[in-house]
Amino acid sequence: MVKEITSTASKTRIPVLILNGFLGSGKTTLLRRLLVQSREKELDLGVVVNDMSELDVDGQIVAQTEFFDEGNLRFQSIYSCVLSSTKGINELQQALEAMLSQSPPEFVIIETSGSCHPMPLVEFFASQPRFMLTGLLTLVDAAMIDQDYDGGQQIIPIMQRNLQSQQRDMTNLLVEQVLFSTHVFLTKADRIGEDGIQRIAQSINQLNPYVPVISLPWGNLPLEELQAMPEYDYHRVQPLIEELSPSFESESTDDRPYDLATRIIKDDRPFHPQRLWDTCTQHLGQQIYRSKGFFYLCSRDNVSLLWNQAAAGINLELVSFWRTAILEDTENNLDEMEREGLREQLANMPGRFGDRHCHITVIGDKNQVDQFTESLMQCFLTEDEIVRWQAGEEFPDPWPENYVTRSH
Repeated sequence: MVKEITSTASKTRIPVLILNGFLGSGKTTLLRRLLVQSREKELDLGVVVNDMSELDVDGQIVAQTEFFDEGNLRFQSIYSCVLSSTKGINELQQALEAMLSQSPPEFVIIETSGSCHPMPLVEFFASQPRFMLTGLLTLVDAAMIDQDYDGGQQIIPIMQRNLQSQQRDMTNLLVEQVLFSTHVFLTKADRIGEDGIQRIAQSINQLNPYVPVISLPWGNLPLEELQAMPEYDYHRVQPLIEELSPSFESESTDDRPYDLATRIIKDDRPFHPQRLWDTCTQHLGQQIYRSKGFFYLCSRDNVSLLWNQAAAGINLELVSFWRTAILEDTENNLDEMEREGLREQLANMPGRFGDRHCHITVIGDKNQVDQFTESLMQCFLTEDEIVRWQAGEEFPDPWPENYVTRSH
């Protein structure tokens, strides 16, 4: 028997907004846009970022912004688990208590990992005396739906087959994220036509006719609209919770549900740009749902790049300049004290090439993730190529110079 959930009434509760959605749907992009708006509006914001990977890439991306100083309890990062697991819920409780140990924030935004199921979060906030769940926004990658689900037409047939065979996979997660949502936002809509967006919106409305489906270009969403959202309607999802609870029990203790596997790549060598391009255009399987991290190319060894792959789309973003590269630049305009400071920092770096490194997480179906990870490992420079690179040899580089999104 599932206990009926009701919210805890209190006029002093802090509104909480959850950004949920499948792997690579654009949650971090939206969060960064909302952070900019919160700074402009002088809103005292609390943020929780969840990453199922031990590398905590999303947390690092947010932490590297100017919005939170190091050690600021307003920013909490939860990684190496999915937030909807028992471990994740416990860590969420601790993160929120840490925020309350200072003056309470005015508003809290939680960015979940892509494999996070919304139901445990809904149940959690229904019993929180200090926090009030308002919006549960589900971000849906329109390009992925167009490619993998025939513009949305195959979502319901696949879900029906899963129900008949009592199977739970990523389609179940996608559908249930929509069912628990208050709003569905279609991201990456610029990659498909208006007719395609309409078909996807119609398919999603068949799943959940109670929520609006809105195209969200480039993560642009007014923060004041989110602040004005009413409390989450727990009664609407009560029958859904009763239906899903028996099958969800095993998932609550699993930090890698739905046959997801995670592999970590850590290397100090640069990627060969041509081999990396060939691997991504030829060997990126449909069930490699997500890969992300920080890396560098031997042809651009002065910059740290953010690798951000979701489905068939790959985005390269300039993060910063390597300190080693700054020191090597003969025109760096540093005085001797600044150069010595950099030398001292770099002396403690474990890698062969100063602070340069490649740290990438690969997330996907267990049957494909090892194969793609091994393909990426073959893209690092060999020892012979390292000698030639350090001697000044130039390597072919087909990647776009301006780091814009590239789809294959």
